[in-house]
Amino acid sequence: MDDEQIAFDERGLVPCIVQDWRSGEVLTLAYMNEEALKRTRETGEMHFYSRSRQTLWHKGETSGNTQAVKAIRYDCDADALLALVEPAGPACHTGERTCFHRGELTPTAPHESLPTLERTIADRAATRPESSYTTKLLDDPALAGAKVQEEAEEVVRAAREESDQRVAEEAADVIYHLAVLLRGRGLSLVDAERVLDGRRAER
Repeated sequence: MDDEQIAFDERGLVPCIVQDWRSGEVLTLAYMNEEALKRTRETGEMHFYSRSRQTLWHKGETSGNTQAVKAIRYDCDADALLALVEPAGPACHTGERTCFHRGELTPTAPHESLPTLERTIADRAATRPESSYTTKLLDDPALAGAKVQEEAEEVVRAAREESDQRVAEEAADVIYHLAVLLRGRGLSLVDAERVLDGRRAER
């Protein structure tokens, strides 16, 4: 679909949901007009239209928290947009990662678990607290590799001999240790997901 087919409302606006390209987390809801969409296409960074100020604005222009566009999608009626972005910082003016940080926050949604885990591991990699088990693994790649192997063997044993709950617990241990191992190599679970995406045609 071409941008010309977007169904702007009577004010010349269309709502745009902004979603993290890597994690799938919804970051914000804003509005765009034709000029904002055009500037977004031209610059590769999100531009919106402020309904309160009645002016165009470039996300992150003053804060540095820009949002690099990876893709823009339309809904079935072309009257709402979905922007997949790589954020350079918090989406919310409050400093929160997402504007949707109020309301019913627990239990967390399943898709939030892995991004939260990877951000925690990244923080440990940056700050290196001495008491952290994650720091210990990051400082010893051989240990991290051995733990992945050990936990993989544990999940296989659990699948053969134990309850579904134990299988889930052991699988969680594998995922955690694998995420740390990948971080130690400068990689993330997203890199593995990209490989899986490339194999779709082979299945």
